[in-house]
Amino acid sequence: MSTALDLVQNVYRAFAKGDIPSVLGALAPNIRWTEAEGGPYGGVFVGPDAVLENVFMKIGGEWDDFTAVPHEFITEGSTVVALGEYSAVYKATGKSFKAPFAHVWKFEDGKAVSFQQYTDTAVHQRPLQ
Repeated sequence: MSTALDLVQNVYRAFAKGDIPSVLGALAPNIRWTEAEGGPYGGVFVGPDAVLENVFMKIGGEWDDFTAVPHEFITEGSTVVALGEYSAVYKATGKSFKAPFAHVWKFEDGKAVSFQQYTDTAVHQRPLQ
């Protein structure tokens, strides 16, 4: 059985390769995915289909070279905090950004049931202008 840390590291590896089906496969059917309020995709999305439609498809359609690279993981039982950095180029303006993030993941029965994003949303919004 994989640990919560193994599971979340696999998610970031899959995301880095563009393997979105594997990322979605790590999510519980009732995952509660929270993007930071004030960010381009701020809100709460329930279920993998909602995450795909409201987050991943928008990222893929609106950004070039989008990365979310974790540099450190902190674990406590079934909770994993990933600390890292986003970077991307907004297609419509050609402007880029880099911003730190903290992601809080919670796992039950080998699936992510909760994701909470913390980041500087003002930095995310600058390339859109």
